[in-house]
Amino acid sequence: MSMSKQGNRNSKRQQPKDEYDQYTVDLARVTRVMAGGKRMRFRACVVVGNKKGVVGVGLAKGQDVTGAVQKAGLKARKHLIRVPIVNESIPHPVFMKFASAKVLLKPAQKGRGLIAGGAVRVVLEAAGVPNVVSKMMGSRNKINNVYAVIEALKTLRAERIK
Repeated sequence: MSMSKQGNRNSKRQQPKDEYDQYTVDLARVTRVMAGGKRMRFRACVVVGNKKGVVGVGLAKGQDVTGAVQKAGLKARKHLIRVPIVNESIPHPVFMKFASAKVLLKPAQKGRGLIAGGAVRVVLEAAGVPNVVSKMMGSRNKINNVYAVIEALKTLRAERIK
């Protein structure tokens, strides 16, 4: 009987991972200089979301590409946030700054589509927000832009639309 419980527990643990789509935003080879020479590792920035208003971002390093991407995916799943979606868009305009990256997100009418580029588009697609107008300013750093969008989405409140 304990075997079947354990089997059920493992299957339940695997289900949420299938529920989320995973997007690799940035993959970089990074080096650390040691006494014997350079040590290479890989850094991955991964965004996960279920396209129903839940999104998360993770940043991790690993010895190989797949290890780094898996670690980043696990971190992203641990730091999920809920995004309020009102009338197929965000409830109100929001401006956020993270490091030197600035991002402006504005609600758009139904059918307008996702007007966003690069890292902002990936995060909003993963969250499942269909109509938003966005503008990135200040930085071209993908990782900082992703974190700026996440911080902006954290500040959204559905109550303000009333």
